[in-house]
Amino acid sequence: MNKSLFFLAFAAALGTAPAHAAAPDSKTVFFDQLKALCGATFEGKSVFSASANDDFAGKKLVANFSGCGASEMRVPFIVGADTSRTWIFTRSADALTLQHDHRHADGTPDEQTMYGGAARAGGTALAQSFAADSYTARLIPAAATNVWTVSLSQDGTMLTYFLERDGKPRFKAMLQRVAAPAR
Repeated sequence: MNKSLFFLAFAAALGTAPAHAAAPDSKTVFFDQLKALCGATFEGKSVFSASANDDFAGKKLVANFSGCGASEMRVPFIVGADTSRTWIFTRSADALTLQHDHRHADGTPDEQTMYGGAARAGGTALAQSFAADSYTARLIPAAATNVWTVSLSQDGTMLTYFLERDGKPRFKAMLQRVAAPAR
C-alpha cells in the first residue's frame, strides 16, 4: 500500500480524516504503484503475437523503471539489443496517459513516436487500459483502435503489457521483477 493511502486509512480509522478527503481514483493509485517501482527491473518475453513475423519473438524483453518523477514515469523498454523504446506514463489532474517514445541510436525521434492514449474509465489500482488517441490515429491509421493494457500482479513482481487492435489480441508480454525498487 502506498504511503498516501496508508495515512488516509490510518486517519480514517482514528476518525481524524478530513471530511472532504476522498479516496484517490484508480488512475492515481495505479500511477503511485508505478512510482513505487522506481529502480526496479523486469525481464521476460513475448507470450503472444498475432504476427508470425513479430520483431519481439525469441528476444529478451526488459523494462527499467528508471525515470521517476512526480507526474511522469519513463520506463525504457529494451527488446533484445534494441534500446530505442521508452514507455512514458504521465499523470495530470484529470488524466493518466501512456505514450511510446521511439528514438534512433543518435537520440533523434523516429517517424512513429509519442503514440499512445489516455486511460479509460474502469481501470483498477493494478491495471489500466489506454485507448489510442487522435494523434495516434493520424500517425498510424491502422493503430486507431489500439488499446494497451498494463497490469501489475498484487505483489508487484509481475508486469503484463497487452495490446489489442480492432478488439482482438495482437501482442502480450509478461515480465518478472528481477531487481527490486531502490529504497
